[in-house]
Parts: sequence; C-alpha cells; structure tokens
Amino acid sequence: MSAPGAELPVRLPEARPLAQPDRGWRPRAALRTIVALMLREMSTRYGRSPGGYIWAVVEPLAGILMLAIAFSMLMRNPPLGSSFVLFKATGMMPFMLYGALSGSVGHAVQFSRPLLQYPGVTWLDAILARFLLNALTMTLVTYLILTGILVWTGTRTVLNMGDIALSMGLAAVLGLGVGVLNCYLFMAFPVWEQAWAILNRPLFLISGVIFLYEGLPKLVQDILWWNPLIHITGLMRAGFYPMYYASFASVTFVLVVALIPLVAGLLLLRRHHLDLLNR
Repeated sequence: MSAPGAELPVRLPEARPLAQPDRGWRPRAALRTIVALMLREMSTRYGRSPGGYIWAVVEPLAGILMLAIAFSMLMRNPPLGSSFVLFKATGMMPFMLYGALSGSVGHAVQFSRPLLQYPGVTWLDAILARFLLNALTMTLVTYLILTGILVWTGTRTVLNMGDIALSMGLAAVLGLGVGVLNCYLFMAFPVWEQAWAILNRPLFLISGVIFLYEGLPKLVQDILWWNPLIHITGLMRAGFYPMYYASFASVTFVLVVALIPLVAGLLLLRRHHLDLLNR
C-alpha cells in the first residue's frame, strides 16, 4: 500500500507510430505529372533540333519513297493496287509505330531517372508519358503521310476505318507490351539492349512491309504466321484495299502476345524498380 498523500504512478498508454495517410492513386496528380513529362520530352527530343517535328514526318516518308522506287524498278505492279508508294506505306507505318513505342518505352525509366527522385513522379508515370507522346506523334505522322499519298497519287478507294484503327491500336499495344518488358531488361541486363537491336533487324523483312502474306509459299506462311506484326500489317492493308481481306489475321493472337510481356514487365518493375534505380 502507498503512503497517505503519495501520488499514485500514472500508467501512460504505449506510443504508437503515426499512420501515414493512404493517398492511393490520384488521377489528377498523375495526369499533371504525365503531361509535364510529355512536355519535357517534346522540348528535349524535338525542340533542340532544327526542323523539330518536321523530321518525324520526313524520315518515314523518305524511307517509303526509297522502297517504292526500288521495287518499282524490279516489279511492274505492286501486289495490291497500282501504287508502290501506298503499298509500302500501309505496311511501314504500323511497323514504325510498333518500333517507336517498343524502343522509347523501353528507355522511359532511364530517361526520367533524375525526376523519379521526386515523390510525385513514379516509374509508371514515366512509361505512360512516353507511350502517349510517341503513340500520338506516330498516329499523326501516319495520318499525314497516308493522306498525302492518297492525294498525291490520286488513288480513290473506300477506306475501312475499323481495320485501320484496329491495326494501329494493335501495333500500339504490342509496342507498349514489348517496351515495358524491355524497360526492365534494359536496366537489369545492359547487354540485352545490344542483343535486342540485333534481333530486331530482321523484323522489317518478315513482317509484311515489303510483301503480301498470301503471295508466299505455304511453308513460309505457316512460319511467319507466328509473327504478330504480319497480322497488323495485313489488317492495315485490308483497311485501304477494299478487294483485300486478311483472313489469316488473328486479333486474339496479337493481344495475347502483347499482354504477356506487358504483365510480366509491370510485375518485374513494380518489384525491382527501386533496386534498378539505385544501381
């Protein structure tokens, strides 16, 4: 028992750490960040070079014209229609959309590494910013080039906008999926960047850019069918040539091939992005 008048010891509750507020994903803040990253890349990539965005149109157009001139000397008529330029352009533009996205998204985190130190900027913001900027740029370039070719050659055709949009959309999704996986692989295994550049070179020749799938031998068709890009170029040409139907094209196959690396890349980046950035 305590002595009379003595104060009884007061037992204070145990101190608990303050809980951090769960902010979650904030759409408005993320949108502002993505737009800021897009503006930064626009000024970095196109604002410092003479001509800026003009080169985004001139470069693919020059490649299309060179291919068209070369094949017009070897062949009397293109496999479809009467314009070599339009035939090559309908194959090259979705292929270039895939190539631009798979490459730019693959370097998104490395490009924005200094900005990822800020708490308001995440690796996912960097990926989305690069994807949106390059997808919008290549879509606009595709529209300008193909519209210009139709007007210049005087080609009259009934466009199937559904097949055209589907082809461009699949090319964008495939480029995003491969790019997200490359985003992890480029940082985790630097040698993969050189290996990927070497492996990517033959794609131009086997993706239906310069030939028609149906014009190949059956054995070659069975092998090239597993290349998702040949489905994309086939759908693009079906949108420009009413007499052509890409019966071999499988949207489901392209989506599966695109989603597998996309999901794998997102999971790997979510788990290892801090380790990769602190290297």
